[in-house]
Amino acid sequence: MKKIFLLIVIAISVAADARTTKVSLQASGLTCSMCSNAVYKALKTLDFVQEVEADIKTYTFEIFFKKDADIDFDKIRKQVEDAGFSVTSFVATILFDNVQVSSSKPVQIEDKTFLFVNTNDGVLNGVKNVRILDKGFVSQKEYKKNGLPVLSPRSYHATI
Repeated sequence: MKKIFLLIVIAISVAADARTTKVSLQASGLTCSMCSNAVYKALKTLDFVQEVEADIKTYTFEIFFKKDADIDFDKIRKQVEDAGFSVTSFVATILFDNVQVSSSKPVQIEDKTFLFVNTNDGVLNGVKNVRILDKGFVSQKEYKKNGLPVLSPRSYHATI
């Protein structure tokens, strides 16, 4: 039943004129500069990544993308995990151009589907930070607190 509902939700999602400009993620488990360097190197290997800026003090990484690249959030998360760490915050900076959002209707942005939660219905314009709330993109404690169902690949619960 859940699979059928998910397919219906994705089928009626709205295509949007928007593009991801960067991602900011925070990793946990980093204890030294060598740990941060391991995550940095792992992220730099992704073919769609142009540049990575690391902040060792806050365990954050700003990831900038190559022009017209196919950006894969799951690959970014997996690179952090494969380096031996976990993502505790994942925020995509997205440039919106007259995009209608609603808590009840998924929005297609590039090749990803977003189901916004705790969001007022309205039209988005300009640069907005979109926080991904799914497992592997927030801390385990926050994920359990949110109690969101698992979505199909490249589909995400998000909030602005």
